[in-house]
Amino acid sequence: MSVVFNPPPGWPKPPPGWQPPAGWTPDPSWPEPPSGWQLWLSDDDTATSDAAQAPGTAPAVEPVSSESARVAFLEAENAGLRRALAAASDGEQPVELDDARVLQAVGIYRYHHPLESAAAYKDRLENLEARIADAIREGRAIVKSDLFTLNNSLAQGRRMTADLGKLMLRAYNAEADNVIRSLRAGNVETAKRRLEASRTAIARLGALMEMHIDDAFHALRVEEIELTADWLMKKQEEREAAREERARLREEARVQRELEEERARLDKERAHLTNALDALRAQGRDDADLIQRLAAVDQAIEQNDYRAANIRAGYIYVISNEGAFGAGVVKIGLTRRLEPTDRIAELSGASVPFRFDVHALFFSEDAVTLENELHKHFASRALNQANPRKEFFFATPAEVRDVLLQRVGNILEFVETVDATEYRQSLGAWPASRRG
Repeated sequence: MSVVFNPPPGWPKPPPGWQPPAGWTPDPSWPEPPSGWQLWLSDDDTATSDAAQAPGTAPAVEPVSSESARVAFLEAENAGLRRALAAASDGEQPVELDDARVLQAVGIYRYHHPLESAAAYKDRLENLEARIADAIREGRAIVKSDLFTLNNSLAQGRRMTADLGKLMLRAYNAEADNVIRSLRAGNVETAKRRLEASRTAIARLGALMEMHIDDAFHALRVEEIELTADWLMKKQEEREAAREERARLREEARVQRELEEERARLDKERAHLTNALDALRAQGRDDADLIQRLAAVDQAIEQNDYRAANIRAGYIYVISNEGAFGAGVVKIGLTRRLEPTDRIAELSGASVPFRFDVHALFFSEDAVTLENELHKHFASRALNQANPRKEFFFATPAEVRDVLLQRVGNILEFVETVDATEYRQSLGAWPASRRG
């Protein structure tokens, strides 16, 4: 009975009628045959008793079931693909493209090339782009051998390597440009790994021709990625700073209008009281209540003028929003409004689902310094560690109260526990999976 060779998954298929020569053994790079695999089959696909005596064969085994053969085939194919992947990657690690995971792993952004402004980064980038263009124009971007011949011609060989070098450099630069176009503030590590992976792949393809991207040129393009990331981050910071400065100026203008309107109201009230007292005194009478009210108005005018002249005076507020941020989170801020609750009502607008609850409103003649001290004390517990201008902290109201007491000595009123009425009224109607 004739037998035929049955190559396992991953082995090359031999030509029809092939018989192994004397001393033949399988190539060590081929995958191991699955357990129970028969290398020799009879014409009717049954194992033969003399298969074990065929050169290079394993001892005869009972035929395996179709399901077992399928599982064995899939396992062998999986193992072969893993080996092929390992050989192709040559030990490289895959590039993580999930920016959210990369940012979380990297943490707070650190500038690679600290400069003062976005304009300074733009100037540095323009200079770097000129150096990159010079390197390409002068042939310093890719390393290649000039010793290869084509058709026994050194000149033709040089033209061939020059053309291949241009193709490889174009592929590398295309990847670099694509990386920079897709760059966002903070994902610089992913971008650099992508470019390094491209450089490694090009070096592998050009190994036979001794061609690879020049180290100095690669360093220029990596620096371009870093500077671009720094520039994007600086622009973002400057935009946020400008937005906050505009908000501060609007708040200052509003406070100034409030103070001016309050002064006009007090002047009008004082004029009415003064006229009434003058009329009574012209009749030889006096009114203690009017005199007391006039003194109170004079005192209010004095305080109003002081607030207008002293821009550092204002109210420190400590507020929380358990429904929006959870328990143990407070916002510590400053307002110069005559009525500080107006500012808190603004913060409780459409940007948050529930109103803020007030723990403390403390007036200070130097509220700016007091706010800075509180922010500095809780800086390590800020929710937003990337932007120090935000004012939310992982702290309980009691902890803020204790620090305030250390700074000012006495607080007339401080509410440690609030009702969070809207949140608690809404909680019962939430889906069970959201009530936590």
